Amino acid sequence: MKRAWHVVDAENQVVGRLASRIAHILRGKNKPYFTPHFDTGDYVIVLNTDKVRFTGNKTEDKQYVRHTGYPGGQRFTSPKQLLAGDKSDRILQHAIAKMLPKTKLGKAMIKKLFLYSGNQHPHAAQKPVSVNLLNK
Repeated sequence: MKRAWHVVDAENQVVGRLASRIAHILRGKNKPYFTPHFDTGDYVIVLNTDKVRFTGNKTEDKQYVRHTGYPGGQRFTSPKQLLAGDKSDRILQHAIAKMLPKTKLGKAMIKKLFLYSGNQHPHAAQKPVSVNLLNK
């Protein structure tokens, strides 16, 4: 089984719709030999993660919650703060990871995802194929 490499441009795409289509490829559901208990997915490179968009007021209203591990260490972050900072790729990584299985299999699948906030990536040697996910 040979894994293909796909390049996706995330500029001006809605986060949830883009994440579900990327999770579909990472999981391997686009292949005729998909098996739920086996990792048959491909590698995905996502460019321009800092230019994704949300519908409605989710940019201000949505909250990402994390915990430092210390008492009183619960921290909240909005997508607006993440997009303004240098951690814009965490928005898509969080959305895609929540759509994959929460097992060892899901952890293996998320390792095949590469997110970049710019327009360049260092995976030219793998000869990735550009994929347009807008029309699906």
